[in-house]
Amino acid sequence: MASLYRKKDSDIWYYSVSINGKHYQRSTRTPDKRLATEVAKASEADIIRCAHDIPTVNKNIYTFNKVFEDYLKSLNNAEKTIKSKTSASKHILPYFESKNIVKISLSDIEKYQFERRTAIFNLPKNAGKRDSEISFRSVNIEITTLHHFFNYSIKKGIINKNPASGIKRLNELSRLKTLNDEDIKRLIISATNKTAKDIITFLIFTGCRKGEALNLRWDNVDLKNNIISIKGTKTKTDRHIPISKPLKELLINIEKKSEYVFSKKDGSKLSDFKKSFHTACNRAKLKDLRIHDLRHVFASKMVMGGVSLYITGELLGHKTPAMTKKYSRLVSRYFKKSGGMVYLQKN
Repeated sequence: MASLYRKKDSDIWYYSVSINGKHYQRSTRTPDKRLATEVAKASEADIIRCAHDIPTVNKNIYTFNKVFEDYLKSLNNAEKTIKSKTSASKHILPYFESKNIVKISLSDIEKYQFERRTAIFNLPKNAGKRDSEISFRSVNIEITTLHHFFNYSIKKGIINKNPASGIKRLNELSRLKTLNDEDIKRLIISATNKTAKDIITFLIFTGCRKGEALNLRWDNVDLKNNIISIKGTKTKTDRHIPISKPLKELLINIEKKSEYVFSKKDGSKLSDFKKSFHTACNRAKLKDLRIHDLRHVFASKMVMGGVSLYITGELLGHKTPAMTKKYSRLVSRYFKKSGGMVYLQKN
């Protein structure tokens, strides 16, 4: 019979079992002794079945890890969404891996959320902070991933009810980091190559997402009518961005090496420019700046220039006005009315 034990400085239970003279020692991946006991029994039974080539009696046992693997393979979302769910699985899989999906309950999900919240709360960087000062966004993403996964399981006929339904979201801190005019100039100047300078400037002038900029084709840039058409967006809705004078000057001075506006020296598609962006940030001495923050810069400048929140939201491709409203409070914090660049000036 399998016996449980813990390793030094670890809350996780491990099991030890000998079958036909062969010794097995494995992690149950849980600090819950009751659950660890169930995992150990189930694992011992699996080992015995494999050792004697005995097929599984209950064909309706669906282990979490196997179905979750199928779920990830079935995803046809945007690359960023798949990356997010795959990242979330690094915490989800070790916790639920050996459980039978049919037996996972709401209390199991709540317990998972509580343990992940506690782990983040106890991180060194959060020492001394109150709950309201900590962002649990990663946990919320994991719970959302679980919710989608169980919906997938329902469609596959494995379960009848989603155990993740009704789970309340934890606190998230809005990230609204932006730059003043001096910071913007320093960031652009600090880019070590023309392509990086062009992309950074383009993102600030348009509010586009990184993927939208890197996937932009010359066919969707109308310099005659001064309109950029953004296709295949995150919200799956095309949108159109007016081309201002400085933006037009930028685009005219980009060499057309391929069908894409931004490409490598050999004309091949540019998949990312994260390294170049981080180099520019370091040289400009701008800490904790992300590529996505350039959208905040654009939005702040729009509102600062008198552009309505509705129009700003349309340009950003927001689904709801609430997503844009948060930018209005940045104006008084970062900019003076006499300063700031207004990008949507008439041509």
